[in-house]
Parts: sequence; structure tokens; C-alpha cells
Amino acid sequence: MALSDYADYKTMYYTMMQASEKAIRILIEAQRQCEETYLNQREPSLTLLPIKDTGPEEKQEK
Repeated sequence: MALSDYADYKTMYYTMMQASEKAIRILIEAQRQCEETYLNQREPSLTLLPIKDTGPEEKQEK
């Protein structure tokens, strides 16, 4: 077998590493965008409802 018959592992390694780094950068950017969207949302409005007081008289009637 000649040396040219072997796979170019160095090139394959660098190709995989570059693609991995690119994927990581894409994920980090997506996470940053999601966090920014979350932080820019308005606070939800909450309405507190009164608690109906059920005394011992009402409990016995049921």
C-alpha cells in the first residue's frame, strides 16, 4: 500500500473540529437570543382573589 492510499486523518479531524465549534457557537447564540427574549417580556399581571372564609357553622351545614 502506498502512503497516498491512507485516509487523511488530520484533514478529517480539523473538519470535524471546525464543524463542532460552529455548532457550539450556533447553540450559544440561540441560547443568548432566548434569554434576551425572556428578559424583555412584560411581567405577567396577577389578580389576587379574596379568600372566602368558611367558618365552623358553614362546614357543619354541608
